[in-house]
Amino acid sequence: MSLLRETESVAPSRKGRFALIGLLAIAAGAGYHLWTSPPDWLPSFGEGAPGTAAGDPPAPRAARAPAPAPEPAPEPEPAPALEPAPEPEPVPEPAAPPPAPRLEPLLRVSSDVPGASVFLDRRFLGTTPFEAVELEPGSHRLNVSAEGYDGFARDVEIGDDPISIEVRFRDVRLDARVEVVHRHRFGSCSGLLRADLAGIHYETDDDDAFSIPFAEVERHAVDYLEHTLTVKRRGGRTWNFTDEEETADALFVFHRDVEQARDRLADAQ
Repeated sequence: MSLLRETESVAPSRKGRFALIGLLAIAAGAGYHLWTSPPDWLPSFGEGAPGTAAGDPPAPRAARAPAPAPEPAPEPEPAPALEPAPEPEPVPEPAAPPPAPRLEPLLRVSSDVPGASVFLDRRFLGTTPFEAVELEPGSHRLNVSAEGYDGFARDVEIGDDPISIEVRFRDVRLDARVEVVHRHRFGSCSGLLRADLAGIHYETDDDDAFSIPFAEVERHAVDYLEHTLTVKRRGGRTWNFTDEEETADALFVFHRDVEQARDRLADAQ
């Protein structure tokens, strides 16, 4: 038992000696290394660097590894191309203003008999006094009528210039004419029987031509069945006329127009 205890006491003491020796060896190696190759941060003593004889040039320091070159900065990404601005839509031109309404009438119709009927191309427009602002341009047939008077008719041209028409129903107008054949006692001759406010006139190349004022007309009559129109000068000669038409309508119209004018002339006196 004593030997075992002695052996156990000797073993720890050996282990401590060996550990101490190892520590000393490590410290000696580290000191030698520091002496022969001092680091840059260690200050030098004497004229020469540690581990070198005085006057000897200092040992060249180990070259430092060059610092790595900085990585080139990444090139900036190109800016995205700007899309061209859209062309502005053309501004529509303002519409032309509508023409100003016409204020001045294109057609004026007046009459000395108020309320006469006005027709244009057989279409009733109104009564006198009449004014029309809007009418279709061009040629038209104007008719104005009043009860108890001869009708008025005229062709009118509607344009830019205004037209003013005055119808005088009370004025006596007469311009009647008809192609006739004058019956002689022996034979006949042809001519034109005409009437105006001055009287009745017969125009022919024969010697039977005449002109009679209304005051000298004793008889003026028409026989429709006999197809005859008779004119007799007061206290003088008688003329019998016919025509070459199938009916006596033309002779009847001539007689009617003449007698209406004679009556109105007599009323005006």
